[in-house]
Amino acid sequence: MPEPLFWTSLKLSLVVAMAASLILLLLGVPLAWLLAFRRFPGKSILEAIFLLPLVLPPTVLGFYLLLFLGPEGLWRKLTGLSWAFRLEGLVLASVLFSLPFALTAYREAFLALDRNLLEVARTLGVPPWKTWGRVVLPLVWPGLLSGTLLAFAHTLGEFGVVLMVGGSIPGKTQMVSIYIYDLVQALRFEEASRAAAVLLFLSLAILVAARTLEAKGRAWKSTT
Repeated sequence: MPEPLFWTSLKLSLVVAMAASLILLLLGVPLAWLLAFRRFPGKSILEAIFLLPLVLPPTVLGFYLLLFLGPEGLWRKLTGLSWAFRLEGLVLASVLFSLPFALTAYREAFLALDRNLLEVARTLGVPPWKTWGRVVLPLVWPGLLSGTLLAFAHTLGEFGVVLMVGGSIPGKTQMVSIYIYDLVQALRFEEASRAAAVLLFLSLAILVAARTLEAKGRAWKSTT
């Protein structure tokens, strides 16, 4: 079995992943709706900014976040707080790094909606909140949950961003991916293998759940 420090690192990773996934769900859903159904000047530029973490090296994103969140950064000047090498910084970094994955999944779920249903609801004078509760949400919830699970799994495997922002402080900022890296650096391959196996099976289970939800969503839409 992995040593106690592994479970501490895994617990921290799960906490960060859950917090980031919840924030992504709350912020990403309305943002994805806006990008899916609204046209406005600068939309392409805004989408490119949100998707930038897909192509930007994680260490580059982490470097700029470290400057922003550090003791001399803009965040400290605005709020009086320094989030570098803290849990809050890890969560913020995870939200930004996983945003493209969640946002793309949410947007695709909305684009798969039958717009005729929305037009009928609008024509009948149904309030937007009722349309959301009775029409939109029952059809898109599998896609939203699937995207959230993918963002959760992606956060578990983060390395470059969280290493730059949080470092590797055992019990405080050492995420499980960094813990495994430290074991390899110390040539403790047997312990690294056990820890990696746990993370492998956990990530696989999350991906299977996400794909199952996507299949369920397609089956649900085909019967409605």
